[in-house]
Formats: sequence, C-alpha cells, structure tokens
Amino acid sequence: MFSVSIKGVFHDPTGNVVLLMNERNEWELPGGRIEPGETPAQCLAREVQEELNLTVSVGELIDAYLFEVVPGKHVFIVTYACSLDGSFVPTISHEHKSVGLFRPDTLPPNLPTGYRSSIAAWERRRAALRAG
Repeated sequence: MFSVSIKGVFHDPTGNVVLLMNERNEWELPGGRIEPGETPAQCLAREVQEELNLTVSVGELIDAYLFEVVPGKHVFIVTYACSLDGSFVPTISHEHKSVGLFRPDTLPPNLPTGYRSSIAAWERRRAALRAG
C-alpha cells in the first residue's frame, strides 16, 4: 500500500512557480497526504494553508504517478493546477526549510523529475489557454 500525496502547481503574482525545500534538501511542490474523508481539492487547500499560510483555489488535474521518495519508499503523487486567492505573503511552516520562487524555465536542479514534469505540463496548458 502506498500513501497518497496531493500536490499543487501555482504561481506567485509575478509568475514564479512556488516550491518548498524539504528535509532531504530537495525542492517540492506544496501539498501533502490526503486524510480520510477529504477530497483532493480539500486536502490541497488545507496543506497549502498549513505549509504557507496561503489560500488557493484548486483547479484541474495535471498528473498522477508513483514516486520513490527514498529507496524502497513509494508515494502516489497527484498534482493539480491551483490559483492563488488573495495576497501572496507566504509564512513557512516547520515542515519545510524555505520557500523558493522560480521562473518556469529556470527550475532548480534538485527538483525531482515528476514535479518538474507536472510544472512543464501545466505551463504547456496555460500557454495553450492563452493562445486560445
């Protein structure tokens, strides 16, 4: 059995992707484990509030995949597009070391491939929506 983690791709007001530095010194998308009785959207909104003290609206599903966090430990990751509701004044929780803001075309090297792929997929969809 795998745990399930719901992650969100969203941008700050200037268009930077919001990432968090975890205890393994890797960047990751905001989000976390879904709890019994929660929908994925409820989980993600709660996790972003807990991790960054921000409010987001959860949108479309981007991706889902099995991720080997550390050798032998797998987590099923589900990523959603999100949009920021309200002001962007992140307050980081004890769960992470720092918040990072990165241009979508200059993501950090220590960002796992799955997160990188989810960001790229959302950027392609956003570009297609803007093109109309």
